[in-house]
Amino acid sequence: MHAHHPVPLFPARLAPFDLRKTPLLRTDVLVIGSGIAGACAALHAADAGAEVLLLAKGELCDTNTAWAQGGIAVVKLPEDSLATHITDTLKVGAGLASPHVVQKVVHAASDAVDWLERLGARFDRRADPDGSLELSREGGHSHARVVHANNDASGLEIQRALAAAVGNHPRITVRTQVFVRDLVVHNGRCEGAIALQNDLELAVEAGAVIVATGGTGQIYRETTNPTGASGDGHALCFRAGARLSDCEFVQFHPTTLYIAGASRFLISEVVRGAGAVLRDRNGDRFMAGVHPMADLAPRDVVSRAILDRMVATNDTHVYLDLSGVQGNPHVLFPSIARICSTFDLDLAKDPIPVRPGAHYFVGGAVTDEVGRSTVPGLFVVGEAAASGLHGANRLASNSLLEGAVIGRDTGIAAAEEANRRHAGLPRQGNGPIVAAIPPALLHDDLLYSLKSLMWRQVGLRRDDQGLADARARIGFWHHYLTKAPLRDRRTCELANMLTVSALVAEASLRRRESRGTHFRSDFPERDDAAFCRQIFLDRTAEGAIQTVLGDLHAPTDRKPA
Repeated sequence: MHAHHPVPLFPARLAPFDLRKTPLLRTDVLVIGSGIAGACAALHAADAGAEVLLLAKGELCDTNTAWAQGGIAVVKLPEDSLATHITDTLKVGAGLASPHVVQKVVHAASDAVDWLERLGARFDRRADPDGSLELSREGGHSHARVVHANNDASGLEIQRALAAAVGNHPRITVRTQVFVRDLVVHNGRCEGAIALQNDLELAVEAGAVIVATGGTGQIYRETTNPTGASGDGHALCFRAGARLSDCEFVQFHPTTLYIAGASRFLISEVVRGAGAVLRDRNGDRFMAGVHPMADLAPRDVVSRAILDRMVATNDTHVYLDLSGVQGNPHVLFPSIARICSTFDLDLAKDPIPVRPGAHYFVGGAVTDEVGRSTVPGLFVVGEAAASGLHGANRLASNSLLEGAVIGRDTGIAAAEEANRRHAGLPRQGNGPIVAAIPPALLHDDLLYSLKSLMWRQVGLRRDDQGLADARARIGFWHHYLTKAPLRDRRTCELANMLTVSALVAEASLRRRESRGTHFRSDFPERDDAAFCRQIFLDRTAEGAIQTVLGDLHAPTDRKPA
């Protein structure tokens, strides 16, 4: 439909800058993002002797981490083992997770939890004499190994402890309500960033830059993510020339509270781990016939099963039945009970209406095991990175673990990088040319159109025709958006969302099979011979998206190309 429009070109930056007119800050390490990955990286970089500037898009605790309910996966039970946690992670990763990275992260899990407790994080403990950590079981895990806090508010407790530690560290400076518009690459190296504070430009020169901006859920109409999760880091890294991978793998959480007009709220997998089951409008359980693990099957399996059942029953949702949960649901899941009660739903007796929502973006900037991207001086960690831990799908509660473990190593490596000599920011930088008569934009209309398109055609079920049409439409929208002045946060955020959406559509078109979270109805089978490999996304010199099919994925170490 839009094939006559030119191939979308993504500029190296969204707007020009001139340091003669812009306030300039200098620091050893710049950290962009304040969730678990960014906060851990900042704390360890500062402990290694670096002066750190941490920029938060909102307030310090406005992060995806604060919304996380489940917890951190760590082996503690005698019947469990590190080998089993590794096996579970690799199995869910569907052939694309790096065994080396998985082994490293799983082995470091216990130390990471101990470190968070020393910072002041208060995890739930059993009432037995030794006060051992209380553990939950989530989908894809063969044992109970999820450490949690306040039962279903784990991320909020972790974020509280990290924010306090960051705020009290003498070598960390925090600035909130700062939106990073562009990374600046000079002579082949990332030397800093251009940010907006109250839509006024601010330049930061840094010896090393760490991107830890979290997820991309807001590109979809249905999502569990907060409003700030607009894929800024993914777009920043792509424009800066970093190689990305795995962008076709978007994990949908099966159980998001669905009430028309209400904000979407995640109903944690821990609820199903405690005995809750999914039923359709007729009261029939449907997961037992879909997967051997039934209601605790991997999230992509459960999400697609829910979608199929919604179609089969002509309903907008299915129901989560907690009648089989042992114990009082109000005590076990206080946050969920509180939210549901505002809609007059009683967890103990009322089935909860749920449907899938975009939850976790598996792909990101390709990094080695200490967060180095393919651009010198640029580190990426957490949901904005493709570290090799998750492969084609993420095992529940491995993401907070990734942020803590790889965040630690990234912070230390960035502090070392900052000690090396670097050129600094150039005085000026070019940006896209604004049209003489910029298009008149209805921001909210374009945003809703994008989110609806992604949900319909680049969501749980995909096919060639829908993906090609989505790619063309997104390219057309991006083409005319870049003719407008991209100087305010709101418009830049929309440009980032269009960029990430284009990356997802492009990678999804290239992967002509079904694997992990990526399901093609026209290629429903997994094809190891052709696609047990990663799809890399590079920005060409002209600014186009280029896909590269990687070698068969069997590395002993991940080193960016």
